[in-house]
Amino acid sequence: MHVNGRGLPVDGELLMRWRRADGSMERPDIFIPVAESSGLIVPIGHWALRQACAAWLALDRAGHALPLSLNVSPIQFRQPDFVEQVQRIFDEMGAPPQQFIFEVTEGLLIEDIDQTIARMHQLANLGIRFSVDDFGTGYSNLGYLKKMPLYELKIDKSFMRDTPQDHNSTAIVQSILAMAAHLGLRVVAEGVETAAQACYLGQHGAPYMQGFHYHRPMPLGDVIERLHAAECA
Repeated sequence: MHVNGRGLPVDGELLMRWRRADGSMERPDIFIPVAESSGLIVPIGHWALRQACAAWLALDRAGHALPLSLNVSPIQFRQPDFVEQVQRIFDEMGAPPQQFIFEVTEGLLIEDIDQTIARMHQLANLGIRFSVDDFGTGYSNLGYLKKMPLYELKIDKSFMRDTPQDHNSTAIVQSILAMAAHLGLRVVAEGVETAAQACYLGQHGAPYMQGFHYHRPMPLGDVIERLHAAECA
């Protein structure tokens, strides 16, 4: 969940885990590279978008139609028929593209720039919004950011880990917040795990927040129960 300064949910993010035979969960940084190297990331990405649509429809039926974010692999994004596949899935599932945010990495933004921008605009014309995930950990061609139909930057949790104690991390967080404000972009701070971090962000730009201080990842049914409980409180 992404929450505002009062801790209220504003939208959600779909996270993928791989359940092993013994019931334990494998992290995406373990199995996603394998899926990308094998080419399986493309059908997995299509499946994930269908699951996202199904999740939004379930939230809508429950009276909690929150926008949803999901990660898109650069390999999937660069498929020649990616836009057509996305539109086909939305048409098939009956979910509104305007309720979805595609999270992309900085690596996507520095290769095949012109083609990337053109494809992003095609998807934006469908109503899809874009977020740059883990912003600040890679190299972004800042000159091109203003040419892309971006909606959001996500501050990587590695910078939040030592904020507000560490001067360097705090400086990076403040710089991202200032740049996003000038570009008119929303900001989500990842990895908010303490009240001190949340308090600091509330006093410096008040971005949206995501992290264990508010919610741990949970199944959709549990999310709906929490949203019901919050509404009744």
